[in-house]
Amino acid sequence: MELEKLSEIVGNVLKEKGFLLATAESCTGGWVGEVLTSVIGSSQWYERGFITYSNLSKREMLGVNPDTLKMHGAVSVEAAMEMALGAIRHSRADVSLAITGIAGPGGGSAEKPVGTVCFAWATKAGRVEAARRHFEGNRREVRRQAVMEALGGILALLESSPG
Repeated sequence: MELEKLSEIVGNVLKEKGFLLATAESCTGGWVGEVLTSVIGSSQWYERGFITYSNLSKREMLGVNPDTLKMHGAVSVEAAMEMALGAIRHSRADVSLAITGIAGPGGGSAEKPVGTVCFAWATKAGRVEAARRHFEGNRREVRRQAVMEALGGILALLESSPG
């Protein structure tokens, strides 16, 4: 499915439920926000986006615990979950998504190779889901797949949430 079509579907479900969405992005650098705001009428359901590329910005803008970053690293489901919850706390959103990963070409390790991306999706009610994925391809391809995964995950969360 195309990013634009998936963004429209996400927007329609958000609008139908009367929910606002916030995004917290690291390795995708605002790509999710870009595709969501390309949808006509997105101001009705897209509340705001946080681009938190550095660990300091994750702490300052989203309230990610420094101990989480020290123990698990920025590329972890633990950090992604705190990012998603922080996006809810620091916005008026009802739901959020977070992405943090290693898009490459460098920066990987044996434990976290290039293409490792962690995600979280949260609701204002406190429900949080997280996932770790590994994508193949160059930097752009990894980032694009991460955007698709994040949008697919928020859609799944929305479809299983009352509202």
